[in-house]
Amino acid sequence: MGIKNKIILAITSLGVGIILLVILIGWIYRGIQSSHVEVGADQQIDITPQQIQSIKAIGEWEFMSISDEEMVDTIRRGILSDDQLVRIYYGTMRLGINLKQVETGWIVPRGDTISVTLPKIGLLDRDFIDEARTKSFYESGSWTAEDREALLHRAYRRMLQRGLTPQNIESAKQNGDAQVRQVLQGMGFKQIKIQYKD
Repeated sequence: MGIKNKIILAITSLGVGIILLVILIGWIYRGIQSSHVEVGADQQIDITPQQIQSIKAIGEWEFMSISDEEMVDTIRRGILSDDQLVRIYYGTMRLGINLKQVETGWIVPRGDTISVTLPKIGLLDRDFIDEARTKSFYESGSWTAEDREALLHRAYRRMLQRGLTPQNIESAKQNGDAQVRQVLQGMGFKQIKIQYKD
């Protein structure tokens, strides 16, 4: 067989392949159109116990994180000189909800509408200071472990005061609404009502 015949055979094979592909696409398209189902008045979306369990299994759901650093110092007055200790603490507060705290009836579907009552937004981890990153900025004199612990508690209280503000809780709530809506819309719900426990 000559080169010319091979080229003609290749073009013919390619043409047959394209024709078969077009026929296949047309057949699939007709199948999709013929299987089109009209949706009647029943807009009921069922949420199964397994879906509810999978949502609860998320457990802690973080809506917002706040990184903070706090410099805390203490001075001990002496007769000849003063002792001073200055330390810098770093922490990340994670705000969100724990879905294991939901109460019975927390999720109620009705047609294409779903009402969800979520636990109160709060601090997910109370041990948020990263002690491995704590630095001694300045230290003079001798200090005990109790002195350092007292500084840590002061830093902790200051970070909480700055992090758990009404504005941050509200921002976390808005982020939470968006995330929860996205999950429930993925399940097919059109109208979503979200509220949080007080």
